[in-house]
Amino acid sequence: MQMLPIGIQTFQKIRSDDYVYIDKTPEALKLIHSGHQYFFLSRPRRFGKSLFIDTLHNIFDGKQELFEQLHIHDKYDWSKRYPVIRMDFGNQKAKTPEKLALYIKNRLFDIAQHYDVEINREEYYEIFKELITNLQEKYNQKVVILIDEYDKPILDNIEDIPLAKEMREILRGFYTIIKGADADLRFAFLTGVSKFAKASIFSGLNNLYDISLDTDYATICGYTQEDLERSFKAHLKDADMDEIKRWYNGYSWLGEAVYNPFDILLFIQNRCEFKNYWFETGTPTFLIKLMKEKQYFLPNLADLEAGDSLINSFDIEDLDVEAILFQAGYLTIKEKHRIGALYMYRLKVPNIEVQTSLNDHLLKYIEPNQHTKTKHQSGIYKALSSCDLEALKTNLIALYASISHHNFTKNQIDHYEGFYASVIYAYLASLGVDLIAEDITNKGRIDLSIKMDHAIYIFEFKVDAKDALSQIKSKRYQEKYLSADLPIFLIGIEFDSHKRNISKMEWESV
Repeated sequence: MQMLPIGIQTFQKIRSDDYVYIDKTPEALKLIHSGHQYFFLSRPRRFGKSLFIDTLHNIFDGKQELFEQLHIHDKYDWSKRYPVIRMDFGNQKAKTPEKLALYIKNRLFDIAQHYDVEINREEYYEIFKELITNLQEKYNQKVVILIDEYDKPILDNIEDIPLAKEMREILRGFYTIIKGADADLRFAFLTGVSKFAKASIFSGLNNLYDISLDTDYATICGYTQEDLERSFKAHLKDADMDEIKRWYNGYSWLGEAVYNPFDILLFIQNRCEFKNYWFETGTPTFLIKLMKEKQYFLPNLADLEAGDSLINSFDIEDLDVEAILFQAGYLTIKEKHRIGALYMYRLKVPNIEVQTSLNDHLLKYIEPNQHTKTKHQSGIYKALSSCDLEALKTNLIALYASISHHNFTKNQIDHYEGFYASVIYAYLASLGVDLIAEDITNKGRIDLSIKMDHAIYIFEFKVDAKDALSQIKSKRYQEKYLSADLPIFLIGIEFDSHKRNISKMEWESV
């Protein structure tokens, strides 16, 4: 049985030491022969970007022996070897613009030493330009540039906007050199998590081909269902494949959905125990703070529509919650459609792991006490599982009573219906139940629906208003679910903004 390449991003080690390798050389060959010169790929962390960069490096380095039995082996001209300038900003720990410039400078000197070329310049961007020219002249071959995690120096400082802008200026000066060296370059490939506006960081590099949402490259990173069933067959012979799919599949960039490799590798290593492996490696503290500051309506996460501007880029001066959620991997594309001249995207949370983990972390800002939070989660789930609506009411009242008064200071969120709905949504989503927020019927929108194996729950929320249950009944929201042949519970919840709690909760069964 082949070994699992957990944490290994070196192509040569994986191929030489008999680790499982999912062949991404079809995509690599397509890029190389596409006719384009400069490429950009945005993918969330731990999706295999660094391994793909290293694969390209070995291809351009002409190491044919590592590619035996892979797609590219007999389809590429291995006689041509190209000098490669490779930068990995994921490894830098610079805390100031000066240290970032020094990191770039030192890395370029290391590459120059490796290829035995002389550098006489001092500034980092001048060194970059001279290195490209000297490599091309010495080896009489155009140069390849590979840049991994191009945006990490900015993202590492995203909570300090002035510093993040200074880091951006250093990187802008560096990347601008690529455009000016066009005649000496064979290929350039840049990866990152975020996609900043071209004008802000890739100024002048207007021929950069963004393959992030190109269907031809939808599975360039990640594992497909076929990969799991073929390459990991021996490792997953006793596993519940449907449950694995619910927990870890679902990441989509306008093509076949994929798994995060990190999830699958750790899932197998931990004897197929379902846990939040990927999410726990990078808690999105800044993002959660931003969601709280902007009083983000959490039920939007269940079904969100966005335009090209949201999907394609964002900038430091205009941090958009939903753009960050998408680019970080907490939202993914469900479908793309056209409205007039505009393309729109329907987004969703990709899987159970992200749904439960993200909302569980959001709950820490609502209820910091871990024991209390867990008690509420357990009580709510037991009540729903047993269709005990009286117990559900008791647990929800206790939940709102425990919310710290700090959540209500310097704002009026206690008058905001979305706050109460967001709290309930976060608790339910953290349990992994099937939620539908703002579900559309021919009579209107249901505030929140829950579909469980044994029952369906339909909620309507009101703040300082009455007749929540009457609205469900008058709109006949339950008709949408009658074909499921399950008990349906209509639940109207009314909140008192002064008491900051439930003033009335009624229900009927259908």
